[in-house]
Amino acid sequence: MAKVKITIRNNGPYRVEDPEGLIELVDADGKKFDLTGKPAYSLCRCGGSVNKPFCDGTHSKIGFQAAESAVKRDQAKPVENNPSSSSPAKG
Repeated sequence: MAKVKITIRNNGPYRVEDPEGLIELVDADGKKFDLTGKPAYSLCRCGGSVNKPFCDGTHSKIGFQAAESAVKRDQAKPVENNPSSSSPAKG
């Protein structure tokens, strides 16, 4: 069994279960979030939480809807990584 489990909740947050404290969560500047005593926590996915990166339940108030679901690798559609074809030309 994995030591860390991340569950995508339907129309809700990412639920992180890390009973051994293996994950280090840092912001864009590398500053660590204090996860002391938190074997599990939820990360905001809707963008509306006032306690980012943690979920505060706002997703249920704003009607957040997500479409993610697990698919087998051979069923996944490849992601095209060609920024020039997806952006209008500047000029």
